[in-house]
Amino acid sequence: MSVEMLETVPASDDAPARRFRGKNKGVRWKRGEDTELAVIRLPLDVHDLASVHRVEQLFSSMWSVKRALQRDARAAVDAYWAGDVRREADAKAWRIALGLTREGMERRAYRHMENSGHLGHHVTKALVMHQADEVFETSIRRHLFPDASGRRFGRPRVGRWWGYTRIPGRARSHTTARKWETFRLHGTLAGHLDVYRHRSLEPSVATPEQAAALPAGMRVLEQPHRLLVPARPTGRIPTGEVTPKGTPKTRAATWWDHAGPLAVVFSGGAASQRGDLVLPVRLPSGSGRWPRLLHFLNNPDTRHKVDLVRRRDAGSPGGWAYEAHLMVLAGGYASPATRARRKAAAGSQRVGGIDGNVSNLSVVSLPDTFDPDDGPLHVTRVELTETERAALEQAHRKERGRKRALDRSRRATNNAQYQPSKRQQARAERRQAAGLPARNVEVPGGARAAKKAGVPKQAYRRDALSAGYRFDRARLAEAAATAAAAQDHRARRIAEQIVAGHGNRLVVEDCDIRTWFRLWGKALQATTPGRVITAISRECEKAGGWLLRASTFTTRLSQTCLCGERVAKTLADRIHTCRKCGLIGDRDLVSALLAAHVHLGDPDDPSTACLDTVQARSTQILFQAGLQEALSSQPQRGARPSPGRTHAAASAPNTSGQQASARHNTDDRYRPTPNETRPATTRHKAHVGTAAHTDNAPPTRARSAPELVDRHHTSIT
Repeated sequence: MSVEMLETVPASDDAPARRFRGKNKGVRWKRGEDTELAVIRLPLDVHDLASVHRVEQLFSSMWSVKRALQRDARAAVDAYWAGDVRREADAKAWRIALGLTREGMERRAYRHMENSGHLGHHVTKALVMHQADEVFETSIRRHLFPDASGRRFGRPRVGRWWGYTRIPGRARSHTTARKWETFRLHGTLAGHLDVYRHRSLEPSVATPEQAAALPAGMRVLEQPHRLLVPARPTGRIPTGEVTPKGTPKTRAATWWDHAGPLAVVFSGGAASQRGDLVLPVRLPSGSGRWPRLLHFLNNPDTRHKVDLVRRRDAGSPGGWAYEAHLMVLAGGYASPATRARRKAAAGSQRVGGIDGNVSNLSVVSLPDTFDPDDGPLHVTRVELTETERAALEQAHRKERGRKRALDRSRRATNNAQYQPSKRQQARAERRQAAGLPARNVEVPGGARAAKKAGVPKQAYRRDALSAGYRFDRARLAEAAATAAAAQDHRARRIAEQIVAGHGNRLVVEDCDIRTWFRLWGKALQATTPGRVITAISRECEKAGGWLLRASTFTTRLSQTCLCGERVAKTLADRIHTCRKCGLIGDRDLVSALLAAHVHLGDPDDPSTACLDTVQARSTQILFQAGLQEALSSQPQRGARPSPGRTHAAASAPNTSGQQASARHNTDDRYRPTPNETRPATTRHKAHVGTAAHTDNAPPTRARSAPELVDRHHTSIT
């Protein structure tokens, strides 16, 4: 193991010590605690071959820097844990000696850049420094120091080239005007409108504010397929000052004087001879998106940082599409309708509970006064519709087809690394017995050629890949990214409807979604319960409320009735039946209603949750008229799983009775499955839904009588 020590070495007369820039003597800018951050994605038009080649070289150079830093971090971390004596004596001094600090990683990055002969032509020291900061935060800091939950990440690892999709830019200086050391966004929204205004746009619409006021559906911009690359301003610009002789002072024009269409500019490395890299920005053309553009782009003083991001796109030159992620010192954009909806949710004065499931989500809410005169009880079931199931099946068929095409392409290009299948071998034997010439097998369908130990003779990374294989692989990655974006949009839409109908104060069981994925795997990719719950938490925060998590050990919602009686159920029992009070209903809806009666001593600690059984019993009495109908009117599709035991069963092997099973070898992959799994002993992240609630802690709920049940059934799809 070779680890470079960063201890200070006395300089000799022959080799003078390297000088570093000292500390900043001015007042350091610091973002205020109440200042919000928001990000907007700006598509970039990278069409000419010179720009494509230069951007690819930029990503390749930055990836080599990050890979070298990750390897250095891994070696330094191994040396840190191996040095027991020095670590026990002074751990901080040992980390400084090994360079396991932010400054140490930055100096490593500087040396990698200086020792290479080509990085200076493509990258800058600011980019390399910020890349070193990211490696320190994501690899070293998270490994050496525990997070808020007391968990530390594993040994630093070296990433993959295909996973390197973002070059972090450096934030601009907020104390020195016009000081951006990496990627810069130049131009104005008004200049973009002047150059690319639509031919049918009325002449009276001359400013971005007027374009944002147009009705939705009107075209504002008419941008060509290939945008024009703005030229750098030339000439002399008056400064407003005069010389001692009385003549006005001027200066050379720079990119800061560019008032035309928007573009991202990168100056290149110190040794670069190719000038500035200018990437035009493409904006949405419809008037419905202009209020959002006005919020993010109309005030240059709020611009904070620009990151260069790439994503897989088989139709773009080089197979990548490029974007600029602009971070601004402002909150995210919310339309007037969204603000009105969140304001109404904040004033609804309702509390509710959520019961998450692998295949659906059940939500029940009631007024926070628990008084039937203040409002009805609302019930919502979120599940997949037949249209969504058909779309998922079609997407799965396309995915399987693309993966088969990839496998055929790899086999055809590397046919010497595969054996013929049994059918191909049998056909060859028949032809040999009949005296026919042997047929050449272009695509062998058998197993990989391997050694006696089962190790392939040639590693997969050494296979030759055709252009068609790379194109199909890009299409597969692009389809996966599109599906993930669609799932995010679906989760946000569901969260908006749930918070609008049930209020901004909700409680959910603290289950570990990772356990669900270990048991049911790809079945969760269709419903994404974790993604939906996270979206609900975010929407509750934006509406001024919270989504609290309650421990399953202290509440036992799935094993308790509203009357307080314990009703034991296996994972296969999807119907709640209480022999004491006679309540019969869907177990998910009963658990969701009980979650609305959960109180937490500490909102950030799920283990402090307790169920208010007295209030729950009062709710059952006051809502007796319609409670039975509301809790039993949501039949689950395929509620009873097929008998048999698999690895997903939850009861003991010697327990008799019907067992829960995973959905292997079944035609109905979307039928509901058990949802009660044991949560992790220690959560890997902080309590979801409480990060922004330090000044807005949940108040103590009034213990008054519950309400009437006006069955308000909504099936969100």
